[in-house]
Amino acid sequence: MAIVDSMAMEVTQILLNAQAVDGAVRKHAEENLKQFQEQNLSSFLLSLAGELANEEKPAESRKLAGLILKNALDAKEQNRKYELVQRWLALDGSVKVQIKTFLLKTLSSPGIDARSTASQVIAKVAGVELPQKQWHELIGTLLSNIHQLPAHSKQATLETLGYICEEVSPDVVDQDHVNKILTAVVQGMNSSETNNEVRLAATRALYNALGFTQVNFSNDMERDYIMRVVCEATLSLEVKIRQAAFECLVAISSTYYEKLAPYIKDIFDITAKAVKEDEEPVALQAMEFWSSICDEEIDILEEYGGDFSADSEIPCFYFIKQALPVLVPMLLETLLKQGEDQDQDEGAWNIAMAGGTCLGLVARTVGDDIIQLVMPFVEFNITKHDWRQREAATYAFGSILEGPSPEKLVPLVKVALQFMLAALMKDPNNHVKDTTAWTIGRMFEFLHGSTLDTSVITPSNCQEIITVLLHSMKDVPNVAEKACGALYFLAQGYADMGPSASPLTPYFQDILKTLYDVTRREDAGESRLLTAAYETLNEVVRCSTDETAPMVIQLLPLILRELHLSLESQKFSSDERDKQNELQGLLCGCLQVIIQKLGSSEATKQVFLQLADQMMSLFLRVFGSKSATAHEEAMLAIGALAYAAGSSFEKYMPEFYRYLEMGLQNFEDYQVCAITVGVVGDLCRALEDKVSPYCDGIMTHLLKDLSSNQLHRSVKPPIFSCFGDIALAIGEIFEKYLVYVMPMIQSAAELSVHTSGGDDDMSEYTNSLRNGILEGYSGIFQGFKGSSKTQLLMPYAPRILQFLDNLYMEKDMDDQAMKTAIGVLGDLADTLGSGAATLIQNSVSSKEFLSECLSSDDSMLKESAEWANMTISRAISF
Repeated sequence: MAIVDSMAMEVTQILLNAQAVDGAVRKHAEENLKQFQEQNLSSFLLSLAGELANEEKPAESRKLAGLILKNALDAKEQNRKYELVQRWLALDGSVKVQIKTFLLKTLSSPGIDARSTASQVIAKVAGVELPQKQWHELIGTLLSNIHQLPAHSKQATLETLGYICEEVSPDVVDQDHVNKILTAVVQGMNSSETNNEVRLAATRALYNALGFTQVNFSNDMERDYIMRVVCEATLSLEVKIRQAAFECLVAISSTYYEKLAPYIKDIFDITAKAVKEDEEPVALQAMEFWSSICDEEIDILEEYGGDFSADSEIPCFYFIKQALPVLVPMLLETLLKQGEDQDQDEGAWNIAMAGGTCLGLVARTVGDDIIQLVMPFVEFNITKHDWRQREAATYAFGSILEGPSPEKLVPLVKVALQFMLAALMKDPNNHVKDTTAWTIGRMFEFLHGSTLDTSVITPSNCQEIITVLLHSMKDVPNVAEKACGALYFLAQGYADMGPSASPLTPYFQDILKTLYDVTRREDAGESRLLTAAYETLNEVVRCSTDETAPMVIQLLPLILRELHLSLESQKFSSDERDKQNELQGLLCGCLQVIIQKLGSSEATKQVFLQLADQMMSLFLRVFGSKSATAHEEAMLAIGALAYAAGSSFEKYMPEFYRYLEMGLQNFEDYQVCAITVGVVGDLCRALEDKVSPYCDGIMTHLLKDLSSNQLHRSVKPPIFSCFGDIALAIGEIFEKYLVYVMPMIQSAAELSVHTSGGDDDMSEYTNSLRNGILEGYSGIFQGFKGSSKTQLLMPYAPRILQFLDNLYMEKDMDDQAMKTAIGVLGDLADTLGSGAATLIQNSVSSKEFLSECLSSDDSMLKESAEWANMTISRAISF
């Protein structure tokens, strides 16, 4: 305890040492802080809050104290966040009161860093306590005397209110408090307020509070007042306030689109003036308003297909279509505002790029109507001497290639393609060539398939296209990267032509060689060129034909050599190490694609299996790096190799198994964990019952994963699916795991029913979870089919059927879940016979579900339903 007391007294020096230049001093201080936190958390947090509030302490120690305090309350990872919340709630009440008193006191500090840090920490505490019905007096305390406060305290209070609104859900703040917050915020924004810091804090607070103001925006008078104050703030003399006000307009456009009609003309005038005359940060936000409106209208039109009725939640007001005659010229003008020294390698965002992005969204929103407004600009500028005009014209054309109909675009593209191929070869300006290559790629991306093959790319111009693209891959990195992208979409357009025909075949050898040469360029690390080259190489291989397989085989030893050289590299700087790790990930990804392509053909399988030992040795060495991405790609490549090698992969299992275990326990890099689970499925399909010696260990890790609160939720669906893969591989040997597995799947099944609905993210996850559960059930039933132990599954049948009934009655299954669910119905009857079939027959919703699937327009779903119906009928008849 004496050590802890000493640390509490010396906390200032420890905090300063934790920021020291000397690494040893810094490390010692960090260890002291950690020890203090672990031995006496209450004293630790109280000391930090006291340090933050003490005006006599150095600004550096106060700021770090606040930062550590904030991090003690929140974390990005959900399980860690839950732990921190519980830890705070468990603190002694008197300690929490003292800490909160210190924090509120700091809002009056003359030091802006201390005030700002205190604002953030108060919001974090509010995020923990308000949902628990604690610190209910906080908002009242902040608002009680806000009008009497000096300017710097008022600014900090408004900032705090904004952070609180960002941190907590609207349902934990009552409407009376919302009204008072809004009143304080709007008054703080009022133009009569002389202090710009207060106005800025108020404007930013409004941005965070908009999610709380549904009731206020439903009231015409209140909404008019809020909109007037926001629009006035866009005319402030202070740049940051104007920018923040436009950010509010952007948020309003997405949150309250349906309320905008009365204000849209005034907003256009305000945004147009800002785009033309204001400083770039403000102009960018003004343009973002129209991009946001496009996003809203695209979503509405996609959801309702333009068919609006009284049932439509949000009607489409066609703001973009109405504004087209003035909006498009404004956007086209921005395309001519490229920076003097804009560096496309850095990807700097500027007004011209924002204009092109918005123009592309407008094209997606209105379709064909945009063509007649843009083409005169393109035709006027495309041949001008000034590179800005040529680049702007090219960018405008490329931006409208998604949205309008192919029928309208193809005649234009046929003419433009020839012109742009010449420009890509001959234009003296790299910015123009960069945008030209990007536009050619967009042509191939959005006009592919039969239309592309017959109208845009012809036997007479195919060779020229390939020649120009391959030549451009030797250009400066940013141009070469876009040329790779164009070739990527060109190859992809021929992906569905079958195994024996592709117009790219005559040029395949040159394509592979050029792409491989690009990956070895000394400047390949610039402009994403290295990644683009490997992505394109992968796509070319993936879309290749049987005729070109020998050329892909020739590529294999070259890629293996590159991986070997990368692993042998002795470069030790962190920057070089990161580059090597990135390269290893790209090489493993390329090998995975080659294995998948060649491993499925008997004509090529033996050739690459001769290299399997070398490949496996290299993949295992990749696990020696600390790069999660490289680990993911190596694991995926091993999964592909296992699937292709089949039972012969067994010889690699003793050495590979320890890396498999490491992957299954990798909670920190959860993507690696999820991929490793998928590789277990590949191993099961490859080795079948030969995987059984490893199943005890694998099942132990999978069950531990599901039981751990550290596991990222995205790993759960593949684990449930993996149970089915293991059962399919080892059959009735899976019996010993049933007592552990089935209750876990059933619990997850019940949870997935109770968590239906919610936002898009939760809905997507719920469907993913259901798919995993259904695939797990299906694999287990199929694994036991025909064995002497099928009746072990009978006790689980009623709850599985109840799960299927609940899914059907909710009516929110995605297509994949429906197909898997109807398959499980068939599996129940197929494996368990008449007992399960009778249960199905007695379930009204199951019969309705089956009937609905039998009449589906989806041929695969209908086929699954016909199989399930036949199986049930056959089981009943026995």
